[in-house]
Amino acid sequence: MSTTRTHRYDVSVVYRFGIFDFDAGSGELRKNARPVPLERQPSRVLAILLAHAGELVSREELRESVWGETHVDFDRGLAYCLSQIRGALGDQSDNPRFIQTFPRRGYKFIAPVAFDSPQSTEAAPINLPTPSPALPRIRRSYVVAAVSVVLLLVAAWFVNGRNDVVLVAVSIFDNETGVAEYDRPIAGLSDLVVASLANIAPGRLAVIGNADVLRRPRNIRNLKAVAEGVHADYVLLGQLQQGETGLRFVTHFIRLRDMAHLKANRLYLNGSGIAGLEAAVVEEFERAARTHLLTSSGN
Repeated sequence: MSTTRTHRYDVSVVYRFGIFDFDAGSGELRKNARPVPLERQPSRVLAILLAHAGELVSREELRESVWGETHVDFDRGLAYCLSQIRGALGDQSDNPRFIQTFPRRGYKFIAPVAFDSPQSTEAAPINLPTPSPALPRIRRSYVVAAVSVVLLLVAAWFVNGRNDVVLVAVSIFDNETGVAEYDRPIAGLSDLVVASLANIAPGRLAVIGNADVLRRPRNIRNLKAVAEGVHADYVLLGQLQQGETGLRFVTHFIRLRDMAHLKANRLYLNGSGIAGLEAAVVEEFERAARTHLLTSSGN
């Protein structure tokens, strides 16, 4: 049985470091009192690191505290979050001022942090898991097998026992620009969409994003295989492309039983980079899910 360590945490706390401050309640990051865009998932990672400033926060703690049971590619998701946080803070992994990486172990917020809590002096505990000692290899294999059986049973329950639950697959998004530096953030963006959709209607909408058939490159991806492999009702696709006037991101919302496009859209980016793309893509897919899946006329 794993143990937990407890951090005294108050949602009204505002952390201050350098020219930045971070409101733990709203998740808002500000630089010189001006808001700095930061998505919800990176904001939650930053909150955990600030809550344990000066301490090493393990990768496992971040996974369990931020992602929980959501099935995403954790490595890609965490890398995406750290990249967004460092971009917002102007930090560099190879010469950090704020977040230091401990390879294969975790991360530490290393800058001096002050905080105040004007609205409350009572702190509510947040429990962060402390990783259990490593299991012997043979026992670990039993645990993996048991978890696999449970996941299969849950999947079968979703497919056969819950006709009111809509199952959505999110394929890894594709960078079709030929610019290698976009590969990682675009792949990580698909995990951000998984996490977002998993939270908008629990019990009505189930999301799959980490099945092998969904992680294949577009040139060998087969939507019929997706439908048969994960038994999903719908699949979401995304492509970053280079157009005549600049970058654009194409979204696809497809019903798998007849391969019908319920919605497709092109999001055009201003400037030469992909700044601001995350919010636009997440909003686009959330709006499509609400319109087509969570209303009486959705199907």
